[in-house]
Amino acid sequence: MDQNRSLKRKKRRKRLIRNILTTLTIIALCIGGYFAYIFYELNSAANKSFKDLKGNVPKNHDKPDIKNKPFTMLLLGIENQDGGQGRSDVILLITANPKSKEVAMLSIPRDSLVEIPSEGIKDKINHSYSYDGLDGTVETVYNLTGIPIDYYITTNFDGFKKTVDILGGVDVEVPFTFSAQLTETLTWKRYHQGPMHLDGREALAYVRMRKADPKGDIGRNERQKQVIQEIVKKSSSITSITKIDDLIESLGENVQTNIPASEFLDFLYTYKIMKDTKIDNVLLTGDDDRINGIYYYRLHEDNLELASEHLKGIISRKKPEEAITFEEFKNPTPEPEQTTDGSTNTNNQQ
Repeated sequence: MDQNRSLKRKKRRKRLIRNILTTLTIIALCIGGYFAYIFYELNSAANKSFKDLKGNVPKNHDKPDIKNKPFTMLLLGIENQDGGQGRSDVILLITANPKSKEVAMLSIPRDSLVEIPSEGIKDKINHSYSYDGLDGTVETVYNLTGIPIDYYITTNFDGFKKTVDILGGVDVEVPFTFSAQLTETLTWKRYHQGPMHLDGREALAYVRMRKADPKGDIGRNERQKQVIQEIVKKSSSITSITKIDDLIESLGENVQTNIPASEFLDFLYTYKIMKDTKIDNVLLTGDDDRINGIYYYRLHEDNLELASEHLKGIISRKKPEEAITFEEFKNPTPEPEQTTDGSTNTNNQQ
């Protein structure tokens, strides 16, 4: 009798173990299938949106290693509502160094009067895209800053709006109350000072508005950075397969980049280890000007030179303790004076 009971218990135990293993196998296959699907879709979208640069703008490294080496990335928001080549409405140059744990974002005002190398003329920097497309803008930014450009990402207005909507909107801190016209419907939206939640159309109007901003292009650049940081943060925390699928589809339709699909995971890894790094906002100052009745923004040469030197410094640094912000770079702390007896005098007064 005892033997039979013992035999039955063993059979039940074996059946239980078998059921558990079967369940775990099914779960593993589902998870594996999920990631295989995501990888396939991402790879397809990446191949569809991939476009290498044709120009001779140098890169920081012949063989990129995003996990360990500094890199730069040019972000362009393309306006082509009237058809044709379009113009670069948003121009952001990001410099990142995984070793020194630094990320800087340089925003170049779209009306900046600069040299367009491909045309041999001076014009607004956003017209560089109209003249010679992506390669023209990349060459112009390099000519202006002297910073090698490793990667670029461009998106049009539709891509921007769809991305924000897929992510469920963005939360921003509106710096002052103003009204802006929404694209397509041409209706007006009131933005109130303080926290607001915006959908795709509202976010696009929020980052494009300039004329009502007392700080002009600089204020607009600050709002652009605010929204982009929110998009990056939300994109990295997506868990819904539907949202991932929609985001990948939007990527393939509206984005161009020279980032190979094989490096996407490296970018994700680098973001994960640097996501708490505070972004160093590098602002280009200048003066409003008009030539033949056309508005231009004349950059201050000394400020531009300091910004370029600061970004080059980020690329060259090796340790986190070497990191400094642009403000610290512009306004260095004076070295303590040495007294005649060799001691340090921290009192600057005579």
